[in-house]
Amino acid sequence: MPIPKIKKVPGGAYFLTCSTIGRIDIFTYQEFFQIIIDSLRFCQKEKELKLYGYVIMPNHLHLIGSHQSDLSAIMRDFKHFTANQIIEKLIEFKKTHTLNLLKFVGERKSRQKYQVWQHENYPEWIETEAFFLEKLNYIHNNPVSRGFVELPEHWVYSSARNYILGDSSILRLEPLE
Repeated sequence: MPIPKIKKVPGGAYFLTCSTIGRIDIFTYQEFFQIIIDSLRFCQKEKELKLYGYVIMPNHLHLIGSHQSDLSAIMRDFKHFTANQIIEKLIEFKKTHTLNLLKFVGERKSRQKYQVWQHENYPEWIETEAFFLEKLNYIHNNPVSRGFVELPEHWVYSSARNYILGDSSILRLEPLE
């Protein structure tokens, strides 16, 4: 793969990690993955989020993204919206054990009824193409290192499919120039 050139935008590109509270495996059914995908699509279309890479794992997700002005506000809104959707879906699926865990942690940590996400996003500024490639490879190999798949492109919820197979059916990525 040739070394991509990241389009310089005000605010720059960042590597972000969003983890579920207590690293609880929430994304174990397609419906929960779909909540994340739909919300990211909305952020791309309506909030001008630019995505360069992603992976959605059972208890966290990694993104490489940028925004013209306020990436942290987009992530705050994303996490708030997806948390509400996830809780609704857990109630619908009668996942009382998971709801009890989210309730216990939420009440203990933030006095909320439920808490889905850790508050931190752990942003790392992407300053160089080498760092971009390091983080992109890390993202793509995450499902392989966890033993979920043998090849990165076999994990459906990863931008490895975009880069390796040319498949943008889950999420589209910004072109690298």
